[in-house]
Amino acid sequence: MLREIHIKNYAVIDNLTLELHPQLNLLSGETGSGKSILVDALALALGGRASPDIIRTGQDHASVTAIFRVEGVAPWAGWLEEYGLAGGNEPELILRREIQAGGRSRLLVNDQPVTVAAVKALAPCLVEIHGQNEQVSLLARDAQLDLLDQFAATEDLLEKLAELFARRRELEREKESLSQNEQERLRTVDLLSFQVQELERAHLESGEDARLEEEKRLLANLERIRASAVDAYSQLYEDEGSVCSRLAAVARALEDLERYVSVVQPYREPLASAQAALEDLAFFLRGYLARLEANPHRLEELEDRLALIDRLKRKYGKTIEEITAYLERARSQLAGLDRADERRAQVQQELEKVEAEYLEKAHVLSEQRRGAAQKLDKLVRQELAQLGMEKARFQIYFDSAAQRAGGPKGLDEIEFRISPNPGEELRPLEKIASGGELSRLMLALKTVVGCVGVGGRAGPSPRAIPTFVFDEVDAGIGGRVAESVGQRLKRLARDTQVLCVTHLAQIACFADHHYYVEKFERAGRTLTTVTYLETGKERAAELARMLSGSQITDAVLKHAAAMLKQAAG
Repeated sequence: MLREIHIKNYAVIDNLTLELHPQLNLLSGETGSGKSILVDALALALGGRASPDIIRTGQDHASVTAIFRVEGVAPWAGWLEEYGLAGGNEPELILRREIQAGGRSRLLVNDQPVTVAAVKALAPCLVEIHGQNEQVSLLARDAQLDLLDQFAATEDLLEKLAELFARRRELEREKESLSQNEQERLRTVDLLSFQVQELERAHLESGEDARLEEEKRLLANLERIRASAVDAYSQLYEDEGSVCSRLAAVARALEDLERYVSVVQPYREPLASAQAALEDLAFFLRGYLARLEANPHRLEELEDRLALIDRLKRKYGKTIEEITAYLERARSQLAGLDRADERRAQVQQELEKVEAEYLEKAHVLSEQRRGAAQKLDKLVRQELAQLGMEKARFQIYFDSAAQRAGGPKGLDEIEFRISPNPGEELRPLEKIASGGELSRLMLALKTVVGCVGVGGRAGPSPRAIPTFVFDEVDAGIGGRVAESVGQRLKRLARDTQVLCVTHLAQIACFADHHYYVEKFERAGRTLTTVTYLETGKERAAELARMLSGSQITDAVLKHAAAMLKQAAG
């Protein structure tokens, strides 16, 4: 529900805050006072077209803020999640539109910048505006179909149908993928078969490349390795004056010294350990030298093997582990392609089953819609007669030629057609209806759909728009018809919030909350203000002004008070 509108530096509005309430909120005032400007400002916050021309003279920017609050599940929760914005569970949503004199503008939702397209996607969940400067959503065929489905109570059937349609499209895409370019599939099979065979023949082992590189380095540098090992062995053990022989001499000298000096005793054990370690090293080198032998054939094998591994790395992965993973994927993909014919048959069988179920549900939905359309036609014509369009004919036209593959909403394409005047043929709304007629038609539809479902079911629709705005609903009417419009606005406002701009007292008397819009001049500048009429006396005075203009007599005041009393009753 729309709770507050804050407008700053917008046209003739300096700084204005309008607090709105549930049920029927009504704006009245002299012609040109700025009533429609308030509606235009709201449309701007909902993603309407922005222009620097609306900025108040002498100011460098304008802003409009609309605050929405709900109890329970917020209708904007899904939208916030879709666009990655925080606050999905919050009961309050704040839309702010800022326009700079240079032409730049930006939109904020809960102080987070968003695109105009994103807010336009959100707007239908919040407000539906019908006025002089707004494109009426009723002109869109999808919106007309949604309205009919709302009246026909087809929500469960539509949900099932959408699931079947999505599954059908999924199966169709899989079938197309399986059937698409059999030559390409066979080429892919040949390629994958070759790759799998190539990798399987390689018999790669994890860490093999590192082991082979080390062995290659040894064989490639065998002479240098042998020379170094011989030199180390000779100096440690074999040469005259070798390290081991010298350490043995040192050990004997310390043993003799210990007979006389006990302080050397602690050093004998570390010396013995060092002597043993060096002897172990010497024996290792001797054995290592015995095993070293030149093997040109083995070196050639290593180089060939490493070249193979390097080539496979360039083709399939940087490491042996990555190559092995590619082999597993190739095996799996090859198995899938080999089973393509089998899978294609399975997909075709399931597709036929889903298609048959989809068509069955779609035909049931179509019959339900056609039955509801006949009832809706009749009820809307009755409502239009009460709204000053007694001669108007209304019909929901089903386009039979459109029933082909169908979509998520079934096989039907419909069109609302109207003939406002006798002798005129039924035509699409956008080709014949004026703004006032469209507003009254929308009021008639919303009154019927929002209050009575098929079979006389009462209460608000689960898809009801939280707030309706009507700015031209009283165009070209008066008297009894205006009273009927007021009654229907009042009835519509039982289930949802309504904001209405009117010049007619016969409509204004039904308001639950009445606001007076006034334009005046101060210090050479024009300003618009909005006053909430709290008391019955204030409301009667405004109704009297609407009835008789500036000449307000006691009789007119009494008549206005009587209108309020009658409307309340």
